Amino acid sequence: MEIRKSAPSRPLICALLGGLLTIGSAIAQPRPAAAVEPFTGTLQKIYETGVIRIGHRENSPPFAFLDAQRRPIGYSLDICDVVVDQVGQTVHKALRVEYVPVSPSNRFDLVKSGAVDLECGSTTASAERRTAFDFSPPIFVTGTKLLVKRGSGIRSLKDLHGKTLVLTSGTVHADTLPRLAQRQKLAINFVFAPDHDASFKLLADGRADAFANDDIQLHGAIALRNAASDYRVVGDLLTYADYALMFRRGDAEFASVVNQAFERMAQSGETRAIYRRWFEQRLPDGAKLNVPMSPHLEHVFQQQGLALD
Repeated sequence: MEIRKSAPSRPLICALLGGLLTIGSAIAQPRPAAAVEPFTGTLQKIYETGVIRIGHRENSPPFAFLDAQRRPIGYSLDICDVVVDQVGQTVHKALRVEYVPVSPSNRFDLVKSGAVDLECGSTTASAERRTAFDFSPPIFVTGTKLLVKRGSGIRSLKDLHGKTLVLTSGTVHADTLPRLAQRQKLAINFVFAPDHDASFKLLADGRADAFANDDIQLHGAIALRNAASDYRVVGDLLTYADYALMFRRGDAEFASVVNQAFERMAQSGETRAIYRRWFEQRLPDGAKLNVPMSPHLEHVFQQQGLALD
């Protein structure tokens, strides 16, 4: 007996073709891209604008100062370049850097207001300041000494009894040195200048007998002026300080990126290379500080991941 296969009906064929087209369409259709998680705080602002604002000092060598073309350069600026690159990688953008000059007096307000995203100078990360701002890992370890003219006879803070000491307004020294003199019952006349250049000029003009500042900055001031025959740094360390990059407090996402940049510098050896560039080699104007990395600073950098040299 012959069995005859009946042809599929037209409605069934259309239904099968429609199903195959639907399946094919579903396979070919790309999955919608996952939404990029928004950043927060400083990173979000940088992501939206493509701009990062770097606060820099103009006369704090070798950390941050101006070259002959009035461009900001220095040890702290080189470190900030690495942080800027890390921020750019994080937000997946090539960033434009806007340099904002800051002074010892206005740097805190500019960071707090958002006019500056990252302050790259010679700022001490004191316990008091850490209550209002956040800081990177330390970039330098220093302490306060005195700059005097050769032949002045001044060797210590006690020798300034009855004399004049200039301090830069807005610095840690402007707060601590008067208190220290009071504890030691020293009758020192304190005068204040708006920046380190102005403080140096008061000493140079004879309107102050000494200028108190962190020893490395005093050596830098002498080197840049080629004035080693006229000035000397004297005395024991009156205070100790860790320098760090400063940014707004409570911005954990930005702080994490800053820390990543420091880990990257340490692991690649760039930390040591940047240090040598500014403290052991000749500065752009030919001056040379000849300040090897101290054991204390070496230890600080090793904690950040720097290998032994």
